[in-house]
This record gives sequence, C-alpha cells and structure tokens, in this order.
Amino acid sequence: MDHAEHAHGAPGAHDEPAAHSKGQQHPLGIYFKIWGLLFVLSAASYMVDFFHVQGLLRWSLIIIFMLLKAGLIVSVFMHMLWERLALLYAIIVPPLLLVTLVGIGALEADYTFLARETFFAPPAAQKAPPPAH
Repeated sequence: MDHAEHAHGAPGAHDEPAAHSKGQQHPLGIYFKIWGLLFVLSAASYMVDFFHVQGLLRWSLIIIFMLLKAGLIVSVFMHMLWERLALLYAIIVPPLLLVTLVGIGALEADYTFLARETFFAPPAAQKAPPPAH
C-alpha cells in the first residue's frame, strides 16, 4: 500500500495542484454566451405575451422558458456544471422529489374531491310545492 508515501509528514504531501491554489478559472466567453442565451429566452418569454398566446400553450411556454433560464443560471453562474455528481444529486434530487410528491398530492386531492362530490353530494333539490292561498 502507499500509505507511507502519502503520510502527513512526507514532503510534498500538502502541495496542491495549480488549479486549486489559484482557483478555478473559466473563460469569460462562456459567461457572455450564457447571458446572450438568457436574453434570447427572456425575449421569447415576452413574445408569448406580445403575441397574446392564450390557454395551456401560454402557461406551458412560460414554464418551459422559466425552467430553461433557471437551469442555465444554476449550472453556469452557480458553477454547478463543474461540480461533482454527488453535490449535484444533493441539490437537484430534493426539489425534484418535492415536485413529484406535490404532483402526487394534487392527483390524490383531485380524486378525493371527485369522490366526495360523487358520494356526499346533497340530493337533487326537490321541487317545492306551490304555496297555498
């Protein structure tokens, strides 16, 4: 085993690679490209309102553009693109699990509402007899 070579007292044991001592550097070009892409996605989001898109398509497009922008911001500007997979899982999995559980809860609530409406609805209003004169 190489435990002796990596002992705490061994010379060079505390030497760090150059990338860790200076910090990780990313080219500025990637940030400018992401800013441009965010601008394009924001413009597309505003175009949804400008062209008066309505209904499910409107909300689907808004949510898609929002998630794309949020993903770009988290991955590049928060440096998640370059993080280890375990850290990514620690940050990404809990919100996905939460969204899944909220979706299951919404489906269950809808089913419960329909079941209550079916089994506990008041009987149809009976026609009241005409008033006596």
